[in-house]
Amino acid sequence: MREARALTEHAHPELYAAGFVHDSQKEYAEAVVTFALIQSEPIPDPDKLGVEYPAFLNGVGEAVGELRRHILDIIREDQVARSDELLNAMDDIYYLLVSFDYPDALTGGLRRTTDAARAIMERTRGDLTTALRQKKLKQAISDLEEKIAGLASPTLPL
Repeated sequence: MREARALTEHAHPELYAAGFVHDSQKEYAEAVVTFALIQSEPIPDPDKLGVEYPAFLNGVGEAVGELRRHILDIIREDQVARSDELLNAMDDIYYLLVSFDYPDALTGGLRRTTDAARAIMERTRGDLTTALRQKKLKQAISDLEEKIAGLASPTLPL
C-alpha cells in the first residue's frame, strides 16, 4: 500500500488524485478489518496497514456489509449468540463513523458510507430479531409437544 502511494503521489499525481489508490486502500482495510472482527481480534491501526485515514475509515464502514453477510451465514448455522456479538460490532462501527463530522472532501465520502452502514445494520438487526423469535417459537412448540406427549397415555381404559 505504501509503495502504491509513493509511486503515484509524486510521479503520477493524476493517478493518485483519480482515487485508484484510495479505493485500493479502502478495499484492503475492509478485508483486514472484516477478518479481524470475525476472528474476534483487535482491529489493526491504519498506520500499521499503510493506508490513509479516509480510506481506512471508509473500509471500516464497508466492513459492515461483509459482517452482515457473515451474520446471515452463521444464523443459518444457528449461531445466534455470535451473530449478536457481531451486530454489536456493527453498532460500534456506526457510532464511531457518525462521530466524524468533516467535509466529504477530507473524508473521501465517509458520510455516504456511514449512511449505507446504518441501513445495513438496521436490516441485519431485523433479520437477527426474526431469527431469535423463530428460535424461541420453535422451542416453545417443542416444549408443548413434549407436554402433550407426556399427558397422552398409551393405554386408555375403554
